Amino acid sequence: MSCGQKQATPTKKEISTTEVVEKEIIVSANRTRAFIPLLQNRKIAVVANQTSVIFKQEGYTHLVDSLLSLNVDIQSVFAPEHGFRGKADAGEAVKDGFDNKTGLPILSLHGKNKKPTPEQLEKIDLVLFDIQDVGVRFYTYIATLQLVMEACAKAKIPIVVLDRPNPNAHYVDGPTMKAAHTSFLGYQQIPLVYGMTIGEYAQMLNEEGWLTDGAKSDLTVIPLKNYVHGSSYELPIRPSPNLPNDISINLYPSLGLFEGTTINAGRGTEFQFQRYGAAFLDSATFIFSYIPKPNFGSKYPKEEGKLCYGEDLSTHPKMDSVSLQWLLKAYQHSNDKESFFKTASFTKHAGTEVLQQQIEAGLSEEEIKATWKEDLTTFKKIRAKHLLYRDPTH
Repeated sequence: MSCGQKQATPTKKEISTTEVVEKEIIVSANRTRAFIPLLQNRKIAVVANQTSVIFKQEGYTHLVDSLLSLNVDIQSVFAPEHGFRGKADAGEAVKDGFDNKTGLPILSLHGKNKKPTPEQLEKIDLVLFDIQDVGVRFYTYIATLQLVMEACAKAKIPIVVLDRPNPNAHYVDGPTMKAAHTSFLGYQQIPLVYGMTIGEYAQMLNEEGWLTDGAKSDLTVIPLKNYVHGSSYELPIRPSPNLPNDISINLYPSLGLFEGTTINAGRGTEFQFQRYGAAFLDSATFIFSYIPKPNFGSKYPKEEGKLCYGEDLSTHPKMDSVSLQWLLKAYQHSNDKESFFKTASFTKHAGTEVLQQQIEAGLSEEEIKATWKEDLTTFKKIRAKHLLYRDPTH
């Protein structure tokens, strides 16, 4: 059977809200009967990190370990940003090597090359992709997904994507990236928060012809069970070193924009993306303070060793939109506005140069968000064609 036939993928009407009430969400990695037959008698490469697990009654096992125990012929593992075991800093190069536990070759997709090379795929019959996403355009795992799909298409190798819930799939919001600002922080002209699982996103890339040169991969998505976009889902494993819990993941689309500024967004503390601050923010306005120090996932945090004034958001209610209130407040009460934006980085994160211009011009959050509406409406129409899970809110 060709993987491209999508025998394992249901029609969009087969998964309804009523079917998932009070039922446990089953991630696709746990649906081994649905995808193991596709792997048999084939040489497999796996794209995975620390979130690629199969859940058991008590705890979990890594997907790679489980597949090896089932005699699946895994030849190599491709490691994305943060590495196979998820310990590298954001942006830090990941090195090739060997996994200490299994002895498998680890091939970096966040070092000298971000796309599998023809040589790396030469003896591979199928690529299996399983990484937990958080649904934010500048979170680099969807960029890795696209590059892997393109490499597979060129090599005429099938790719199987194991789907996982997106904890930010309950809304679509934020500025839409413009083509002029394409980078590893955004390859497609999509909103900051795109409201799709990684499996749905893979299908959109494929079916909309968004892969380079209009290539189309031989794609199979193994769907989740008992899931809709409004489903509540707590991630049992942090998806990257600086997203330690559900609060940080929910705030990440909004506080992640600080990554393109000189403001610290909690890196170097145990409350990453749950606070923000800087030594140059007005201490009369911001009564909360903290001192960033090097720690797991952040060897060189911004404002290291300095007393930072800002806000603690660790008890903030769950959000269903991108908020600019903290970014605007920090800029308005900065004692160093000239150095506030790292313009090239901020533009890559925002996906457009316009947002910085709007903030510097003094526009309100309401005025800025009004400029997003047309692009969001256009994207939602495209998105709707590729949803696998009936969405009760959109």
